[in-house]
Amino acid sequence: MPPPVQVARKRITEPKIGENGYQGFQPGKTEVLPAGWNGHNAKPLQSDIRVDHDVEIVVRDGCRLYVDIYRPENSTEKIPAILSWSFYGKKYSALEMLPMCVWNCCVPRSDLSGIEKFEGLDPEAWCPKGYAIVSVDTRGAGNREISVMGSQDAEDGYDVVEAIAKMDWCNGAVGMAGNSALAISQWFIAAQQPPSLKAIAPLEGSGDIYREQFCRGGWFSMSNFDLIAKAIVRGQSHSGLEDFEEMYRRSPVSSPFWEDKRADMTKIKCPAFIRGSDVSSIHTMGSIRAWLEIPHNDKWLYWGSKQEWFELYSIPHSMNELTKFFDYYLKGKKNDWPKTPKVRWSALQFGDREPIDDILLEDFPVPGTEYRELFFHNNKLCTQLEKTSTALSYNSEMHTSFVEFEHKFDKKARLIGLPKANLYVSCNDRDDFTVFVVIRKKDRDGRELMHLNFPFSATPIKSIDDIPLKDRMSLNLHLGSTGILRASQRAIDPTRSMHPQFPFHPHKTQEKVPPGSVVKLEIGIWAMGVDFDAGESICVRVGGQYPSHEEFKSFSQPRPEHELNRGKHFIHCGGEYPSSIILPFI
Repeated sequence: MPPPVQVARKRITEPKIGENGYQGFQPGKTEVLPAGWNGHNAKPLQSDIRVDHDVEIVVRDGCRLYVDIYRPENSTEKIPAILSWSFYGKKYSALEMLPMCVWNCCVPRSDLSGIEKFEGLDPEAWCPKGYAIVSVDTRGAGNREISVMGSQDAEDGYDVVEAIAKMDWCNGAVGMAGNSALAISQWFIAAQQPPSLKAIAPLEGSGDIYREQFCRGGWFSMSNFDLIAKAIVRGQSHSGLEDFEEMYRRSPVSSPFWEDKRADMTKIKCPAFIRGSDVSSIHTMGSIRAWLEIPHNDKWLYWGSKQEWFELYSIPHSMNELTKFFDYYLKGKKNDWPKTPKVRWSALQFGDREPIDDILLEDFPVPGTEYRELFFHNNKLCTQLEKTSTALSYNSEMHTSFVEFEHKFDKKARLIGLPKANLYVSCNDRDDFTVFVVIRKKDRDGRELMHLNFPFSATPIKSIDDIPLKDRMSLNLHLGSTGILRASQRAIDPTRSMHPQFPFHPHKTQEKVPPGSVVKLEIGIWAMGVDFDAGESICVRVGGQYPSHEEFKSFSQPRPEHELNRGKHFIHCGGEYPSSIILPFI
């Protein structure tokens, strides 16, 4: 059941025919799209596909949901279904979204049919393989009553899975797959354990909306959600999206509302093929926690190096693996899927070098990882703690002001795992403040490097230096793994930490810091996989502003004054203040 909390909602734009793929409300309509059909001037269909529009499913509280079902025409046997579950609108396709992105996310129109739900599987590719693709309008989207994420969404998902499994064309086996929102929903629905949900494929999905998206480390940001609300989501006049900004205003610390947005991975019983990456600014740690907490061995983790939409739509090998996974669990085919390595990783090289992918690991974190603690001193990372204490400062109001601590490697090194920062910080001007940490890589000449989130061959550039500033965004460039923590929400509950290197912050109360007082902050940094050559450097940068590109800033309102950093922050090092970074060497 959803938590007993009055939820603030934000009005959204009503759907218009011709906008965002919307074709009007068409219950009972069924049609066959013939092989060769190319209604979106994109990728022609390779087979006949039957489309049942706006099929009604009534869930346990009487609410009506509507789904579109794409399945092979004239199939002689019952087939499994794969659900695409999100609030984006069931006909909102990648062809609508990707043109808003830099370089179209390097996905050409020829890789899409236009009948795929954005971030979901394309019926053009999957119906010929003997699968039905079911695209769902969740509460509040299209022709639904109320928009909800969390346990209500999960209960709806349970009911839809079971309803689909009972349809006369279905073999009783249902799976789920997709990126981002379509991955997040899988954690919640799978935790409800619907009997007919036989396998899930969350391809990069956050598992805790408070700690990983909106209130990371206690620092509120709308991230890309205002863009989603304004440009993508549509609903009826009586519907609305949950107003996360207002819910944060009502409760800046965690609450029943926010805790309802944290999936309980320990309740997931079905097989899971998980994908994740360093390069996501939202989903990285959801994939990590799922791997660590799903309580069985029928799970696989592939850690990639590419932007998630490019990997979904434009890397055929990723879909071939997914086919083998679903064939095994949804069709009962006795293929060699069980021999698939449990954990594969990518080591980013940064600069104009392609990553090294498909590194086989025994587990994650890697058994035998050497966690080396390097102490901060005079802008360097040192193996020994200095006996005398010093303090370095930065202007917390400026993106260009920070302090950094650097170590140059004298031989090759590979870091894969969870870094952690221990910082001793003070601020004379506020009784609360937020600290941001990013791990950057530098070349032999001390130049900061970035990682390109696409193969160079798929982009219009030959070198990262060729990218103009206006095209430098988190979709195409990764600066390095980051950590964030608001000082007043520094408390830790070690019993809930997924790993000693990644402390769990309950965010239940705010413990303000008297101005000028030094406070210890333990900051879990998101997973990293990076190779360093001799002469290259690792740099730990600490500042008062989010260390990334700000492509979503124009969609959101400025944050209120009391949330902002003001004045100088002081990083205390050495002596009684052993500020440090702990790095995972394998």
